[in-house]
Amino acid sequence: VHDVFNVFMCTGYTHDTKQYFMKASPVRPGDFLEMFAEIDLLGSLSTCPGGDCSAEHSSDTSKCYPLRVEIYKPADASLEGWTSPSPSGYSGSHGL
Repeated sequence: VHDVFNVFMCTGYTHDTKQYFMKASPVRPGDFLEMFAEIDLLGSLSTCPGGDCSAEHSSDTSKCYPLRVEIYKPADASLEGWTSPSPSGYSGSHGL
């Protein structure tokens, strides 16, 4: 697994208290993400098993909401002239 891409939960870390926090999600019905994969990929989707953590964390009474995934294959002509970006020059030394 490369990394987590957290888009529907508002979380963070406070430097002064050294604690993680969760806030109400700003997402509303009808909001969506649209992404373009430059390579074949394996993705998975998960909702927080605790429900809406802004109201109460990990409770059986918290509301959970459905998510929908749609995968499209672009028409061949729509990618005409498109080229993949150059590889990142990242050295891999993050955190060292």
